[in-house]
Formats: sequence, C-alpha cells, structure tokens
Amino acid sequence: MAEEDHAQVWFPAPVAYAVGFALGWGVDRLIPWRIPSDPATWGLGGLCLAAGAVLAAWALGAFRRAGTSPDPPRPVRRLVTDGPYRYSRHPQYVALALTYLGAGIVLRAAGPLVLLPIVLAVVARDVAAPEEAYLERRFGSAYALYRRRVPQWWGRPRAG
Repeated sequence: MAEEDHAQVWFPAPVAYAVGFALGWGVDRLIPWRIPSDPATWGLGGLCLAAGAVLAAWALGAFRRAGTSPDPPRPVRRLVTDGPYRYSRHPQYVALALTYLGAGIVLRAAGPLVLLPIVLAVVARDVAAPEEAYLERRFGSAYALYRRRVPQWWGRPRAG
C-alpha cells in the first residue's frame, strides 16, 4: 500500500475529546456550575464510564479480529462491519463521548458537558468525515453500501 493510503486526519479523535474536556474544566473553574452529588448522579456517571469502556473494548476487538488497524494514520486492510460496527460507523467515537460524559458527571463539572456538542461537531467534521472519505476511496461500493445501512453514530441497521 502506498504511504498516503490512510485517512487524512490532522489530529486523533481522543485529542479533540481531551482538549474539549480540558477547556470545559477550565471554564468550570471560572464559573463553577455544579452538578448535584447524589447516588443517581454517581450511578449515571458510572454507567456512562462503564458503557464507554465496554464499547471501546468491543470496537477494538472487532479491529483486532479483522487484522487491521483502528489508527487513522495507518492503512486499513479490511472494512470492519461486525461487532459494534453493525450499529455505528464510529463506535469508538461514541465510546469516547460516553467516557467524556461520564467523567463530567462523576466530577460534577458542567463545563465539559456544555462543550460536548462542540467536541462532537469537531470530531464529525475533522475526524469522521475524512475517515469516511478515505474508506469510500479504499473500499468503493462496499463502503457506500455499508454507509447506507449503518448510521454514523448509533442506531438500528437499515435494510439494504
């Protein structure tokens, strides 16, 4: 494969989530909006963190079973469509969002939560879109069909 055979992503998605969280944390230090601390809040935050970890492990396992890399700067050998990729074209980014959300809730920091929609928009435009363009170039009609069947973030697969 050619050296340029990879998604043209300028920064990895985890960096976008980390920067967004850090900026939100800073805003939260200046304007402390506190999320209530009660068992339900802790449970919701813990559930989001656990779901994020499980989904991330499931997604990485699907890549490992396919014998290809989930790392955007590396070439993709196979189109991964099983495991969580049956429900989302980007389950790893859903996992990061759940982890981000859970951390904000557990830390009772509203600042990061306020910035989460911006982080998701940046990831969609600057990470997911270039990855999808690469996958369409790399796998052609197979990826186009997959893209029609499976939602970008999460949902039930569509027929045909």
